[in-house]
Amino acid sequence: MDASASGILDDLKKGKYAPVYFLQGEETFYIDLISNYIEVNALSEAEKSFNQVVVYGKDVQVHSLLTHARRFPMMAERQVVIIREAQDIADLQKDGRAKLLLDYILKPLLTTVLVFCYKHKTLDKRKEIGKKIEQHTVAVTFKKPYENQLPDFINQYAFEKKIKIDDGGVRVLCEYVGNDLNRLANEIDKLALGISQDKPIGAEQIMAIVGISREYNVFELQKALINKDAFLANKITNYFESNTKKNPMMPMVSFLFSFYSKLLVASTTFDKSERGLVTSLKISPYAAKDYSKALQSYSFTKLREIITLIKETDLKLKGVNVGSQSEGQLFKELVFRIIL
Repeated sequence: MDASASGILDDLKKGKYAPVYFLQGEETFYIDLISNYIEVNALSEAEKSFNQVVVYGKDVQVHSLLTHARRFPMMAERQVVIIREAQDIADLQKDGRAKLLLDYILKPLLTTVLVFCYKHKTLDKRKEIGKKIEQHTVAVTFKKPYENQLPDFINQYAFEKKIKIDDGGVRVLCEYVGNDLNRLANEIDKLALGISQDKPIGAEQIMAIVGISREYNVFELQKALINKDAFLANKITNYFESNTKKNPMMPMVSFLFSFYSKLLVASTTFDKSERGLVTSLKISPYAAKDYSKALQSYSFTKLREIITLIKETDLKLKGVNVGSQSEGQLFKELVFRIIL
């Protein structure tokens, strides 16, 4: 778990609530985790009806949320005001209204717990409001985790759900879901409901539950490309082409771009050992063998060519100079040209 999130949650579990929380950044999992904990636990059920307000940024302005924040609790130790999607508050960064918010933050009502859930972006710390919020609130910016941080998250979240996932299963989740922690948590929640908890969950079980074909998936395609196995790559792309609704091409192209762009970087690094690749590329240790093997199959010049091909295919899938080719045909051509 993110260290900042863990520290905040530890304090909350001890009953230590700050007057203002400003939770921001690309990674929304921890923003939701903390705000949901406060919503559920800061007040008893009897206290919530009079002392808890949950609003959305698009529905409030600064003066109205401050009106909520300045109220005193009724027959309770504290009141809670949570602003979800706070990035949608229209006047949050307008000079006059920003000053009102700063005045409150400098002298907050100590019986109010005010929580801003500012998702997918961050305040500009060069501006006064960004600086002061950083200094005078519990302000945390949550970034998307690197790939090499995902196994720890998966194992810890699975442990909390009282299940165990073996290394193969962890790798499938890392590669299939990527660094979207909300999706990872949702997939692990499915596993906790659908699998016996008496032994570790393997890759095949996970594929069956999350709906990945064991033979025809983007991970098997990646292996075929690494090994330059044209026959297998053709079988997989034919399968994708036969059902593009179930296997949309854009995510496949994005997956290949991520893999080959990292491989291009790897080709220029000094330390090309598996450990060195994990460090330099911030990839999962489970993926390092694939990258190490792929470096033996593709030269720097070829990798630059592949990146260009992927970008061209991406544009065509978006309707630029596409001609009469279908999505499936475009993807098949891309794979064929990569493997040449």
